[in-house]
Amino acid sequence: MSVSEQIAATIANIRAKDPAINAFTQITEDRALARARALDANKPSGPLSGMPFAAKNLFDLQGVVTLAGSKINRDLPPAKKDATIVARLEAAGAVCVGALNMDEYAYGFTTENTHYGPTRNPHDPEKISGGSSGGSAAAVAAGFVPLTLGSDTNGSIRVPSSFCGVWGLKPTYGRLSRSGVFPFVASLDHVGPFASSLPTLAAAYDAMQGPDASDPACAQRPAEPVSAAVGAGTRGLRIGLAAGYFEENCDPAVYELVKGVAQKLGEVARIELPDAGLARAAAFTITASESGALHLPNLRKRLNDFDPHLQDRLLAGALLPSSWYHQAQRVRRACYEKIMRLFQSIDVFIAPATPHPAHRIGTEMFSIRGRQLPARASVGILTQPISSVGLPVICAPAGRIGGMPVGLQVVAAPWREDLCFRVAGALPCN
Repeated sequence: MSVSEQIAATIANIRAKDPAINAFTQITEDRALARARALDANKPSGPLSGMPFAAKNLFDLQGVVTLAGSKINRDLPPAKKDATIVARLEAAGAVCVGALNMDEYAYGFTTENTHYGPTRNPHDPEKISGGSSGGSAAAVAAGFVPLTLGSDTNGSIRVPSSFCGVWGLKPTYGRLSRSGVFPFVASLDHVGPFASSLPTLAAAYDAMQGPDASDPACAQRPAEPVSAAVGAGTRGLRIGLAAGYFEENCDPAVYELVKGVAQKLGEVARIELPDAGLARAAAFTITASESGALHLPNLRKRLNDFDPHLQDRLLAGALLPSSWYHQAQRVRRACYEKIMRLFQSIDVFIAPATPHPAHRIGTEMFSIRGRQLPARASVGILTQPISSVGLPVICAPAGRIGGMPVGLQVVAAPWREDLCFRVAGALPCN
């Protein structure tokens, strides 16, 4: 089958089946078919050659309005060029077929979007796909495309990866360029891929790496390929299982499932992430403050064009005293230093990614170990402490509970994505 035929079939499948899932906000058919014809003419090779992918509608796609899940952004002109990592995937032979649904301005964990409708979980359409990159995870889980792009500020790659049963990577803060990506919280924003397999995740990550002067936060480090690490095994690695905070804030059945998977790797030490609750609190404060400041002009002029669930969070954030923000950044740094000392005794640790499997669309509260928690704010309770300090994480499928997927996090020290891929490659889900 030619690339053109493959891409045409992919688009036809999306048009036929996506209305039941609502993962896509736009299909870029003309662009995709033109790219496919060019690939057929040049016959390039490589693991991504001819592979269809799609990007969260937070990423600039040339000729497409970057909605960022909002009503307000409809008034923006179409993007003049692709986001850096979109361009890098296409340079490696991949073909972009569309833009994907998300929580408004990436501020959410459920992709229950007021303006464009909820993205439904392909494993049970009555349940959420997770967020804010819910469209990205659902598109992979539904088999529409094997690769998508998303963003992760507080858990927005790992939460939907867990709920949809797909692979997701949140790299080290600053590893991948955010140029051409609509901002949410500049000091916490990460970008990364979702994939139907670990080798595809690794190939995409390898293609996207490298410095980018147009993103001041992008590290000036050379690419460090990880594809060879997928099958390298875990011999010699010291692996921990996060207990304490991660067990206390997780449904017992989910924690036992993750624990059982971790123990299949061999000897695993129980560890506690220092001040995980404080790291999460710092992330909440930083998120509220930076996002409130970013959107303050539109809050003043177009308040009613925001999702009602988002209005209050942004307004509250805009009113936070600056001293709170600076203190949260100091707490964040202190948590980072303590966690780095933890990596003197282990190389990688494993933790549950979400406190429970996906809940029903419209759920307002859920219960964990007898405590009632607000659903929209608490689904990321296990991801926020890790993203707060910028560590690299792979979210891997761990198994199912009640027929629904749950994932686990494989976490390493900064810039050691290779160790995440080594451990993920040895998990029994491979």
